[in-house]
Amino acid sequence: MQTRTATADGMGMATGPAIAAAEGAPSLPPRVSWGAVFAGGVVAVTVGAMLNILGLAIGATTIDPIAPGETPSASTLGIAGGIWLLVANLVGLAVGGYVAARLSGTSDDTDGVLHGLSVWAVGFLLSAVLLGNVIAGTASTAFSGASSILGGAAQGAGQAVQAAAPAVANNVNPQALADRLQSALQTGGDPAAMTSDQRRAEMTRIVTGRVTSGSFEGNARDRLTRLVAAEYNVTPQQAGERITQLESEAQRVATETEARARQAAETASNAAATSAYWLFAAMLLGAVAAVLGARTGTRRAVVLSSQRAYG
Repeated sequence: MQTRTATADGMGMATGPAIAAAEGAPSLPPRVSWGAVFAGGVVAVTVGAMLNILGLAIGATTIDPIAPGETPSASTLGIAGGIWLLVANLVGLAVGGYVAARLSGTSDDTDGVLHGLSVWAVGFLLSAVLLGNVIAGTASTAFSGASSILGGAAQGAGQAVQAAAPAVANNVNPQALADRLQSALQTGGDPAAMTSDQRRAEMTRIVTGRVTSGSFEGNARDRLTRLVAAEYNVTPQQAGERITQLESEAQRVATETEARARQAAETASNAAATSAYWLFAAMLLGAVAAVLGARTGTRRAVVLSSQRAYG
């Protein structure tokens, strides 16, 4: 609520009413121009995309499949492409900051800088949205193509199975197949009296348990030794040596696999950290470019002398 009071000069004469503003009222109107900010963001993204397309065209012209020695290496192309991408984005943000500060009509340097920072934020958001849409569209296209290929393959396989089913049914005795499978599942008997299918089925079960648990349980090792001896017609001592050699090889492979997995995880972690640092640096440089462009585009106030104004 505003109140009007009269003020007096040194001689007690009233000089006119004074206006008292209520506590908490804004002293200055908002000076942000969102239209200028969005215009600058769109210009920044467009200029950056245009320069990136130009860089892609230049990079494509350097590839010469006829003369392999004339084509730059993959590492060289990657480094050049990264530098061009960074420079293109910096130029785009600088131009966008200039446009936003110029269109805002402000003559205050702080307001111009803030408009440039707003363009930087809007430009990165627009780039992220556009990149996300491109990735989503590419993934959708790839998924549709894969689904069509798999669907056609499944349909062809189904037709082949339907065509081959009568011939298989005529040549295979279902009862004999069932008896064979049931016989293969029988374990625990004398290895010498078991069939080859039975011995192999039990050996597979014991080896699977050894791999899963990390060690033989109970008398599983002795049982496996007897099965190997009977299956391959070797002495129990030779069968034990084979099992020991197999365990050593399995342990070596497991150790190497674990070491490779740790190395791959460390490499991926270092790559992610490096990428994050580079992205942070690129965003920081982009903010600096947008601020410099906004400072350049900020209007300069012209103070006219009283003679020129009124003379």
